Amino acid sequence: MLKRYLPILAWLPHYNTRLCGADLLAGIIVTVMVIPQSLAYAILAGLPAVVGLYASILPLLAYTLFGTSRTLAVGPVAILALMTGAALAGVAPPGSAEYLEATMVLALLSGLMLAAMGMMKLGFFANFLSHPVISGFLTASGILIAASQAANLLGISGSGFTVMELTVSLVTDITNTHWPTLVIGTGCLAFLVLMRRRGQWLLTRLWLGPGLASLLAKAGPVFAVIVTTLVSWRFDLAASGVAVVGAIPKGLPPLTFPSVDLPLWRELLVPALLISVVGFVESVSMGQMLAAKRRQRISPNQELIGLGSANIAAAISAGMPVTGGLSRTVINFDAGAQTPAAGTFAALGIGLVTLAMTPLLYHLPIATLAATITVSILTLVDIKMIKQTWRYSRSDFAAMAVTIGLTLVEGVEAGIIAGVSLSVGLFLYRTSRPHSALVGRVPGTEHFRNVARHEVESASHVALLRIDESLYFANARYLEDTVYNLVASRPELEHVVLICSAVNLIDASALESLDAINARLKDSHVTLHLAEVKGPVMDRLNNSDFLDELTGRVFLSTFAAWSELRRRPTE
Repeated sequence: MLKRYLPILAWLPHYNTRLCGADLLAGIIVTVMVIPQSLAYAILAGLPAVVGLYASILPLLAYTLFGTSRTLAVGPVAILALMTGAALAGVAPPGSAEYLEATMVLALLSGLMLAAMGMMKLGFFANFLSHPVISGFLTASGILIAASQAANLLGISGSGFTVMELTVSLVTDITNTHWPTLVIGTGCLAFLVLMRRRGQWLLTRLWLGPGLASLLAKAGPVFAVIVTTLVSWRFDLAASGVAVVGAIPKGLPPLTFPSVDLPLWRELLVPALLISVVGFVESVSMGQMLAAKRRQRISPNQELIGLGSANIAAAISAGMPVTGGLSRTVINFDAGAQTPAAGTFAALGIGLVTLAMTPLLYHLPIATLAATITVSILTLVDIKMIKQTWRYSRSDFAAMAVTIGLTLVEGVEAGIIAGVSLSVGLFLYRTSRPHSALVGRVPGTEHFRNVARHEVESASHVALLRIDESLYFANARYLEDTVYNLVASRPELEHVVLICSAVNLIDASALESLDAINARLKDSHVTLHLAEVKGPVMDRLNNSDFLDELTGRVFLSTFAAWSELRRRPTE
């Protein structure tokens, strides 16, 4: 039972020097790689850069204790940074003490919600977000984030969380473009794109091994940070108007607790819930994919607790909302991380940087961080998925398009709310009109197929109706209409058999409809039968009066029903 809530107890007793060495190496690599990201995402959220470092220390330690993924790397991510900035835009001026306080409250609320959902085993909640909707939301968010960095690349002022706001802001100030900043920004963009697309190929041509070449290609942002920081320092570009990170406080994050300001808590409840849902979906998807590659597994419910504890840790250490990040997790996985202890080593490394090395980041140009964000986030723009969804399902594409449109026009909160609503709405619509088929026997076999698709045997006085969906309140009336229309169209009908092979649930509303169908058919001198009822469904029917009132029988198989009913009593 203790291992259920403390997954560290499952692997720590078996920890050895081999695992420690692999985790230490991965931790060092992740430390170096994610520092530019952590700084960039804090700035994206409207926070001082050091908050990104704070959010990459204690949350990693908390996830080591409570997380189930062996390779997931927790920290600030672009999507949550954008959502944080959007949620707090009307609360306080970005960068102010009130803004920092609200950020901690947001992280705390998110952490408490995630932990509570984990305790109540609500990991299935992520299933209410369809993949096309999630893909649409991430695509639109990627476009918004990239657009939000255009101002930093141009060296002008610009802000906003919708396409219209960003466009107006950029057009208004475009004439004030700062050319040295533009050179740095576009130069970094070109370098990072080259390293991402062709870096490994180019490095292998320099007689480097594939593994080292891949690692150095991924380290493109690190090289960009080092080179541009040195150039900025050497030529004092800050004095020329190039925006730099500036002074970052030295020392470990302060331990504190967000203020209990009830009006503020109420205002941030919905944004915290949306951040929790998006963060969990992104994290658990990545964790499951990488766990499958190593034949491991993660527990979605325990992941809720792990991510909840990480966000609570961020809240009490002056951090921001966190989740499992795509790029940092891939780096952690590729670097050979074997257990969550790699996150602990990364936290120690980032803590060391925060404690002693932050003055080295003073001259780091903001344009470099903007280029890092832009190149990283555009991987979320999934054009292939958009095309595939258009070809495969127009209804799913409509949901995706609405999610993209609302996210771009109204902002991330409207987009994710629309996504959840559309996912649930599409599910209810599809299951409210369950597919059903009249089936007949394939000659010479015990198999039954749709009469509209196959050459099968049938009898005019027997209707074998296969129901291809569980029966619940949303589709109960539709089932009634289907059966009544069938009976009305076939005056010679004597038996109706509902084939329940695909029915996993019959709720109280559907049971009432079955009672009504049974009574209506009895008045019409038609007998109702059931076939292939699953055990759990049968158990629930046995707890009701329906089987006592049923005019016909419950057959073990469709073939048994066909064999019994196809011959008239006079034959």
